[in-house]
Amino acid sequence: MRESPPKVITIPAKPEAATQQTIKRQLRVAAYCRVSTDDEEQLTSYEAQQNHYTDKIMTNCDWTMAGIFADEGITGTSARKRPEFLKMIWMCKQKKIDIVLTKSISRFARNTVDCLNYIRALRELGIAVIFEKENINTLEADSEILITMLGAFAQAESESISANVRWGKRQAMREGKAIIQYDRLYAYEKGEDGNPKIIPEQAEVVRSIYHQYLTGASLRIIKERLEAEQIPNVSGKAQWTITTIRSILRNEKYCGDVLLQKTYISDCISRKVIRNTGQLPMYLVQDHHDGIVDRKTFDAVQAEIARRSAGKSPSKKNAPTGMTSYTSKYALSERLVCGECGTLYRRCTWSKGGKKRVVWRCVSRLDYGTKYCHNSPTLDEEPLQRSILAAINSVMSQKSSLIRQITAAMEVELAPVPGESISLAAIEQRLDELNNLTRELVAEAARTKDAEAYTAQLRGIMNEAAELKEKRAYIEEQRQNNTQAVQRIEDAAAAMEQASCHICEWDEALIRQLVDTVKVHSAEKITVYLRGGVQVDQDMI
Repeated sequence: MRESPPKVITIPAKPEAATQQTIKRQLRVAAYCRVSTDDEEQLTSYEAQQNHYTDKIMTNCDWTMAGIFADEGITGTSARKRPEFLKMIWMCKQKKIDIVLTKSISRFARNTVDCLNYIRALRELGIAVIFEKENINTLEADSEILITMLGAFAQAESESISANVRWGKRQAMREGKAIIQYDRLYAYEKGEDGNPKIIPEQAEVVRSIYHQYLTGASLRIIKERLEAEQIPNVSGKAQWTITTIRSILRNEKYCGDVLLQKTYISDCISRKVIRNTGQLPMYLVQDHHDGIVDRKTFDAVQAEIARRSAGKSPSKKNAPTGMTSYTSKYALSERLVCGECGTLYRRCTWSKGGKKRVVWRCVSRLDYGTKYCHNSPTLDEEPLQRSILAAINSVMSQKSSLIRQITAAMEVELAPVPGESISLAAIEQRLDELNNLTRELVAEAARTKDAEAYTAQLRGIMNEAAELKEKRAYIEEQRQNNTQAVQRIEDAAAAMEQASCHICEWDEALIRQLVDTVKVHSAEKITVYLRGGVQVDQDMI
């Protein structure tokens, strides 16, 4: 049986008019606008740009709105700081935009490199950027040369404006005009007169931090105490960082001064902030506002910071003296010294049979064996502490005499600088005498109307006054360097005054105040040196 042929269905052709009909898609057009600052006049311009582009896009029948992207009060030199601009670029990469409208090249970017990079990236995607002011379409062949030139002009303009702003700010610094950022400044707020105003409860925390540091506490110990007491930081949280505490100790604003130009911006393009370590001048405005701590305390803290930093070393092997870092959890960590090699002792915990034993050992013996130190003993902590307390108690019965010794040591610190035959008080007295003598000579010269007769005398007075002022400046500088030592002696005298005549329990803070050094001679003999120069030889108990 033969199969029937397949059935063929003929589909008629479409009319010719229908084949020529094309569907025209509207172009998706976005606009980008930006103002340089956020003042009222610029914001009016910003709103005007938005209205302009909305009207322009919506009244063109070939276009449809793809969005208006606007950054206000944002720099044009860096795209990273323009979130709306970056959002627009992202939508372009998602093929959701066909054309970008913008007022001018300077509105699009003042960084020539950024400008060209983004234009090229969009051109590869077939997206045109139209600059209205310059009448440039980036898809046209000769557009890149024009954009490069105009972009360079825009960048030069930005650099010129930046240079003018920098000059103005530095001129204000020279005149002592300080701009203070209060958002991260602890214990101060902006007062009604525009100057820093002290926040009393936070100011007490600052004074406590300074006091703890000067009495030997480390940054970590101060941090732990603040958190244990649930004291809020500048953000209102009870978590503190060592960096924050260090900043409080170093910040000159807490003694009433303002140091200007600690940092500077490298250039207007990268806007990288660089710490000023001498590249540019700094300007110190003294007594700018009410301080929380006095200048003497602030200077003593800076000296203590320098002292602790001087003892640091990046490696134990590079520091055979044991001064690898400052640690103050235990008072003896920086006071117990080997009598044989002069190296500090270190606290160690030995474990044997489930029992722990706390001992102190010479760092040189720990790190190098007997290479440098041969006979330094290992000391158990409890007998060592008892022996040191016994040495202190042996002189506490003559507390009044001991305080007089400490005060005498302080007077030595305050005495004229070695090699100088005149004190500050004598210099001030002589300067007053010279000032009075100058006034008398000037008055006498005016009466006799013969100034030449007094010229030589006046010149001699001026020369002597100039020498005295130089000498005064030198002595004050030396005195400033001794601030830390004087402060420690004063603290020791105060601690001795408040301490009981018989100390029964080991107190780390009190030991820091009273004891300067403990030298280990043998397992049976130590010497305790108290602040102020008192020395006590003590047998181990």
